[in-house]
Amino acid sequence: MGYILTEEGKELVATVKEFCENEVKEQCKEFDMSGEFPENIVKMGAEMGLSAIEVPEQYGGVGIDAVTCAAICEEMAKADAGFYTTMSATGLALRPVLIAGSEEQKKWACDIVLNGGQAAFGLTEPMAGSDSSNTKTVAVKDDDGYVLNGRKCFITNGGIADFYVIFAMTNKSRGIRGISAFIVPKGTEGLSVGNHENKMGIRTSNTTDVVLEDVRLPHSALLGKEGMGFMIAMKTLDMSRAYVGAGAVGIAQRCIEEAVKYSKQRITFGSPISNHQAIQFMLADMDIKTETARAMVVQAVLRQEQGLSFAKESAIAKCYAGDIAVQVALDAIQILGGYGYSREYPVEKLLRDAKIFQIYEGTNQIQRSVIAKSVLKGM
Repeated sequence: MGYILTEEGKELVATVKEFCENEVKEQCKEFDMSGEFPENIVKMGAEMGLSAIEVPEQYGGVGIDAVTCAAICEEMAKADAGFYTTMSATGLALRPVLIAGSEEQKKWACDIVLNGGQAAFGLTEPMAGSDSSNTKTVAVKDDDGYVLNGRKCFITNGGIADFYVIFAMTNKSRGIRGISAFIVPKGTEGLSVGNHENKMGIRTSNTTDVVLEDVRLPHSALLGKEGMGFMIAMKTLDMSRAYVGAGAVGIAQRCIEEAVKYSKQRITFGSPISNHQAIQFMLADMDIKTETARAMVVQAVLRQEQGLSFAKESAIAKCYAGDIAVQVALDAIQILGGYGYSREYPVEKLLRDAKIFQIYEGTNQIQRSVIAKSVLKGM
């Protein structure tokens, strides 16, 4: 079924698809095995503007509509979910600046991204994942600005970012209302990269700890006002979750394509297994789930673009798409049988990549909490 796109959107998505097919899909297989970061591929993607697709026109962006953005995310993830994660993580870090930043902050951050720079969103900590109130990173205010100390973990682009958006406690007694957000440029004294994660999936993305030791920032580094950090983070994640769903749809679509290709080539009992009803029904269910997830993504991004409430819809899109990506990948492995379990074929990688979509940018358990609260409030 796919997305209903404008002619301009179709051309743009076709260009991204061609790039991903030629420069990302096969090349990232080796990087997945080694766990190395595909620096040149990421550089090419950034030069194409793939990490800047959501920069507004007023700050130099090309003004891509929401559905086209979702389709681009799907194409990137279909080629390699780690590459998609790298590109989208910069957009994730840019959103808090666009939500709460001053005009000067917005122009500064957008210029970096438009010129091929990357960014990182620094919320998660060793003891503060779903529970942001347990944030241990602190920002102490003085006459010259703020001094930050703490450690962030599982930060995508942590080792390659040109700037970071860091969430820190400015008033612990207020819980989540005491969290504030700060822009921290690369190279700031006291900012360093810690542990590099050796991950199960999305191995071509850079995931690290980010360490802050007496990091001094001017007052102008604060995003919005003190105590607005949690609200900024939640608005950011509400906006990003539908695009995470689009990435999960990309994995599911790739699984279908790989399973269909194999089923037409594999002969059993004198016939391709694609002729067997058991396989056909599996493929049909895989497609039903994938098309449904894609429709949910479109619903969420359109509501966002039209200025309607979208938090519940984004949570549904992310949660459902993440869950079906894992299930569709498992089904693809089953169709390939023993070959599906082998690294000779791509579906085992797709399963490893799919799993993170149930975890990052808010676990699917958290999404269900968001959805349930909305349902109960509406009743």
